[in-house]
Amino acid sequence: MDNSAGSRPRARLAHRRPPARRQSLSTFQRVGLILGIIAFLAPFAFDIPGLDGPGERMLSIFFLAIVFWITEPIPLVATATLVIFLEVILVSTGAILPVGEEALASSSYFAALANPVIILFLGGFMIADGAEKYRLDKNLAAVMLRPFTGSARITILGLMAITAALSMFMSNTATTATMFAVVMPIISALPDGKSRAGLALSIPLAANVGGIGTPVGTPPNAIAIGALAEHGIKVSFVDWMMMAVPLMLLILVLAWILLSILFVPKEAKIKIGTETDWDTSRPALGFYIVTATTIALWMSEPLHGVSSTTVGFLPVVALLAMRIMDSSDVKKLDWPVLWLVSGGIALGTGVGATGLDEWLVSSINWSSLPALGLIGLLAFIGLAMANVISHSAAANLLVPLAVSLAVSLDSIGTITVAAVVAIACSLGMSLPISTPPNAIAYSTGEISVKNMATIGLLVGILGTLLLVALMPIAWSALGLV
Repeated sequence: MDNSAGSRPRARLAHRRPPARRQSLSTFQRVGLILGIIAFLAPFAFDIPGLDGPGERMLSIFFLAIVFWITEPIPLVATATLVIFLEVILVSTGAILPVGEEALASSSYFAALANPVIILFLGGFMIADGAEKYRLDKNLAAVMLRPFTGSARITILGLMAITAALSMFMSNTATTATMFAVVMPIISALPDGKSRAGLALSIPLAANVGGIGTPVGTPPNAIAIGALAEHGIKVSFVDWMMMAVPLMLLILVLAWILLSILFVPKEAKIKIGTETDWDTSRPALGFYIVTATTIALWMSEPLHGVSSTTVGFLPVVALLAMRIMDSSDVKKLDWPVLWLVSGGIALGTGVGATGLDEWLVSSINWSSLPALGLIGLLAFIGLAMANVISHSAAANLLVPLAVSLAVSLDSIGTITVAAVVAIACSLGMSLPISTPPNAIAYSTGEISVKNMATIGLLVGILGTLLLVALMPIAWSALGLV
């Protein structure tokens, strides 16, 4: 049966649900809209020393992206697509204004929508949605929780370890929703007090931290890998894990210690049901095999040499071809996140292609800062921004600049800077608006903003200090950068 709108009986059209009323902009968003337009037009009105026409127009796009991603007068994903569109009509070879011979073709900017990093993320999203569809996520959580029943502090440690592990390969939003479905009955059964808040806080903390561990764990990681690839630097799936997992585990333990001290009495007890209900249907078994194969290929990339991005397309093809997942499942994927990451990749491409990166780097005497001070400054800027805007938006703005800066300086490694800025952006988690896992946790009514801000700031600041002070040294000693 043809279900297209054109073939529906005319009588059915009358019963369509009326379109949702568009929400009006807040005062902050209205101001952002006006400031964004002014920021965009300013480089057209004033000559910018050291920049030619394409560079000035790229600066306009960059200013617009900054203001719109911070104030959100239009959705984040809309800003991402606007960036690509403006680059095509203003700084590509098909631009409506003159550009130099070195300008990129419009296809180079459109290619951001199908960048290999996007394909990698697409595979991760397919696995995450399939895990929910076939109850793999909840069953794994139940099995892994069995050794952690009894002491509340030990139970929370187990919850955090499982949440972080799932978040390495699933979106942190899906992981948080899954884990709350498992633990909400337990939280409700606890007496009112700090223990309930501590248990509820443990899940978003672990989901945010766990995403650091793999390229598919959180968008800032993908943005960093994409920005490095634009400069001809390849970071494999395993390379990223070797860099990020030790830090992830360190911050996870730190977060657990802080939660235990601040919220969970030593004598508190928690009982958790660990019953499982495995789906043993043929499609479910096929999903388990495809998922295990994909993860195994990601982990063994140095042995077989097939890139993680190519492997990331395997679950997309296999799950659809085997009819384990279908077009309805594809529609449920988090496409806005993929387009948002694409906008960040395109922004980095434009900044580099127009010489804006060199101009931005040369406008400040970065070389006067010691390497550690420069890395620390970039990391804490990323942390601060990610607490008040989305992690992806913060990484979209900072990572391309940080990579361009590192390429121009001999004192700091490019991979080091990209990884530090991306990870620092993932540690911004002090407010309900900072990240979707925080919003989900806050919506349970078990957490106050004060408690979330307290633990989020402590973990974010201490985690960033560890990131800046220890990891570049460790990465260098291990030959990873």
